[in-house]
This record gives sequence, structure tokens and C-alpha cells, in this order.
Amino acid sequence: MPATKFICPSGERVRITECLRSCRNSQRCMFLPTLRAVAKSLDRNISEPTVTELIAGVRETYLKKTSAYAVEPSSVLYALQGQALHSINELNTQGEILSEERLKDDITSGQFDLYGKILDTDEGVLGDLKVTSSFKLMRALGIYKVKVDTGEVYKSGAKKGQAKFRTELRYDGVRDLLDWSIQINYYRLLLERAGFKISRMYIQAICRDASLRIAAERGIDKSVYIIPINRISDCWLTRYFQHKAKLLSKAMATKTLPPICSFRERWGNRKCLDYCAGRENCPYAQRLLTKKEPITTEEFSLSA
Repeated sequence: MPATKFICPSGERVRITECLRSCRNSQRCMFLPTLRAVAKSLDRNISEPTVTELIAGVRETYLKKTSAYAVEPSSVLYALQGQALHSINELNTQGEILSEERLKDDITSGQFDLYGKILDTDEGVLGDLKVTSSFKLMRALGIYKVKVDTGEVYKSGAKKGQAKFRTELRYDGVRDLLDWSIQINYYRLLLERAGFKISRMYIQAICRDASLRIAAERGIDKSVYIIPINRISDCWLTRYFQHKAKLLSKAMATKTLPPICSFRERWGNRKCLDYCAGRENCPYAQRLLTKKEPITTEEFSLSA
């Protein structure tokens, strides 16, 4: 079930069809064509669970498929930027590159972005396009911050006598690329099953806040990064998606709310509080938002 309502800047919820027909306020929060594009992007009309849906938490996907929910149009704009980027690339493939083709198997379906001679003369390169934040890129590139003792102490103030530290960046951390890697690897698997040879895989990540100081403080000094992605075992991929698809199918058939999403899928609860489209219909998220009831040990064990 797609989103049925928009959340106005005032906090008021209004049906999307009503909003597009006539705004209740003296002036729209966005141009009408932009709002129409937002509404269109929310209704994908794909029956089977997609790769991106199965990578997300099963409860999140279930709630988005079965319950009415509201979205802030502004929160969808970054996704629209990504769609626009996909369209620009698709218009410039010039025949030697495959683009935006949806493939499917008996588990799921996925639409890869680019395949072919996208970097050099190698015909077997699979590429995925991302528009993301400097924070996400920092983690994806394995950049982290450490406090380094300067050898000096504060000579006055509340910290008098305490050691002084400065923040330095390190570039040898673990790359947090799991979701991106799972996604592009399953596209690889679908392509290889269709007879295509994949020699390498890359993410082209565009940093949406590259010009801001916060990006520089995170070690992000370019607007575009090409990130190589390693292969994941075909056996592991198949079992992972079969498991997630089975859980979702069972929940849909029995109309039973699945267990809460894992800690990673919840982004340590940040997604539940601010980003999950199904949070209004999720008891776990509502308890976090209202802080009326602590989360039990049992529920934490279910999300592990």
C-alpha cells in the first residue's frame, strides 16, 4: 500500500489526492509538479518484494505494504534527486551500456542501474548510483575520528590542569558497506543467471552535502566517489533473501506483525524515530517516540 497522506509543514495530514487537487493553505509548500513527482515516486506498483524492500527490516516493509501512512514531501526529495540522476545516466548510455533493467527470480526482483563499459574498456562492469550524505560516505570509506593528546594542558577555566586533545581523521577503518554490497551483489546474481558476465562492481556515490563544512570535517573532500564492491557468496545471498522473503510472505498471509527490525536495520533506533515510513503504525517506534514504556529484554533479543 503506497502512502496515502502528505504531512504539511504545519503538521496537518492531508490526503495526497486532495493536496494535488487543491491546497488548503494560501500557498503550496512546493511547486505542484514537484508534489506530483513525489506522489508518483511513492506508488511503484510492483507486486513481488524487491531487493531493496527485502534488505530493509521485514516489519518496516510489511507495514509499508499493508497500512496507510503519511510522509513529508520534503523527505522524499533526496530520493527524487537519485531518480533524476538515474534518468540522466540512462539517457546517455548510447547503446553499449545496459541501464535500468528489472530482472526477477522466484524470490525477488531488482532493477540494476548500469552495466557495461561504464569506467573503461571492460564490458563486464556493474555500477550502482547513490546520492548520499557525508556521514554515510564517511562510514562507507572507513573514515573515523580519534582524539590525540597534544601534550599540553589547559592553563585556566573549568578545565584547568586537564590535558588538551585534538581531533584527527583516520582512513583505515572498517568500511560500512553491507547494505550497498548486498544490493549490488544480488543484481550481479540476477544478471549472471541471465547469462551476463560480471567482472567488477562499483558504487558511484554523490555526496549531497559536499560543499558544507561538516563534510570536510568528516574527511569528505570530493563530491563524487567511486567505491569498489567485493563479491558476496551466491549461497549466502540466496539464503539471506529466501529467509527475508519467507518471513515477509508469512506475515502477509497471516496478517501478523513481524518481530521488530534488527538493531542494524533500525540504525540504532534512529530510523524508528525519524525516517521509517511505517513508524506511525509500529508499536516499537511509538513507544520510542512517546517514551511511555521501555523496550523489554525480550524485544531486544528478537531484533538481534
